[in-house]
Amino acid sequence: MKKSKFTEEQIVRILKEVEAGAKVAETCRKHGISEPTYYVWKSKYAGMEVSQLRHLKDVEAELSRLKRMYADLALEHHALKDVISPKALGQARRLELSLAMQTDHGLSARRADRTLRLSRSARHYRPRVRDDAPLIAAMQAYLKVNPGHGFGLLLDGALRPRGWGKTRAWRVYVALKLNLPRRGKRRLPERIREPLEIPATANHTWSADFMSDALWSGRRFRTFNVNDDFNRESMKIEIDTSLPSLRVIRALDELVEVRGPPKRLRLDNGPEFISAALKQWAKRHDVDLVHIQPGKPTQNAYIERFNRTFRTEVLDRFVFTTLGEVRRMTEDWRHRYNHHRPHRSLGGLSPVHYAMAHSPNTSTFD
Repeated sequence: MKKSKFTEEQIVRILKEVEAGAKVAETCRKHGISEPTYYVWKSKYAGMEVSQLRHLKDVEAELSRLKRMYADLALEHHALKDVISPKALGQARRLELSLAMQTDHGLSARRADRTLRLSRSARHYRPRVRDDAPLIAAMQAYLKVNPGHGFGLLLDGALRPRGWGKTRAWRVYVALKLNLPRRGKRRLPERIREPLEIPATANHTWSADFMSDALWSGRRFRTFNVNDDFNRESMKIEIDTSLPSLRVIRALDELVEVRGPPKRLRLDNGPEFISAALKQWAKRHDVDLVHIQPGKPTQNAYIERFNRTFRTEVLDRFVFTTLGEVRRMTEDWRHRYNHHRPHRSLGGLSPVHYAMAHSPNTSTFD
């Protein structure tokens, strides 16, 4: 995670939320960080104050409040009129008022219900008491391992296989306030969509790309990601401070030894991918190098989508101090991604299960 992702003021505020009584796990999930990251921040920023910054914001808030005071009082007057009308009252409150009208004013039950627009069935309805403890435990166990997953992945990965339906799961999910913050979509002009060709078999087309990030010390590192387009499987994530073309070829050779060479390898136009060494490697293994057009990353959309997931669930969620930590946590996540993470584009199956269902003779080495 880069230091610039969170300001010191934001870090202190996150620490204050936990000091005020919030749970560490919920706070970390809310802000998209891991618990180890929280404790790293706590060891460095615990006890610090941002009183001067808060004082300035308090003054601005007070000025804004004074400007709105008169308008707020007028709005409250109109709001109270709406609140006391029967339409604005919930069924439970209307039932409570109906009973009070019968007791205090001597009205019949039918007349009191009609006055408050309360149906007879609502008066006699008694909700069923459900035991949601097993469902809650299953949700918490899954989200503890996969804190960046939303409701869809939670439902497909942990709840549906155990027999829980979408409606009940959503009710409990919302009641526990597990919703992830919604990301607004950028307004972009309409574009002509160019769908990528989906290979009919495994090991036909691979996609590769680079990513970069930094350790807590500020030292930069890169990752070389290779996926199989057939089932979106992450075959390899090579991590180091420098990944020249010879290192890329060595990583590809390790994959070829186990899986054999692909028919096609989709790449962008980075210097490592247009090198003479890689062209010689491709010629030696009879691999067709498919370079996308400059400035059109959507032509390599499968690996780009994987990169976003990898960054959200690993690189931006944890604070890394050594390359060993990055490699260890990446391999752990990659195993879960391939074996347990459901994909909507794969019919709710994980990459490994999808490959087994559609190509029974295909073996994975993950």
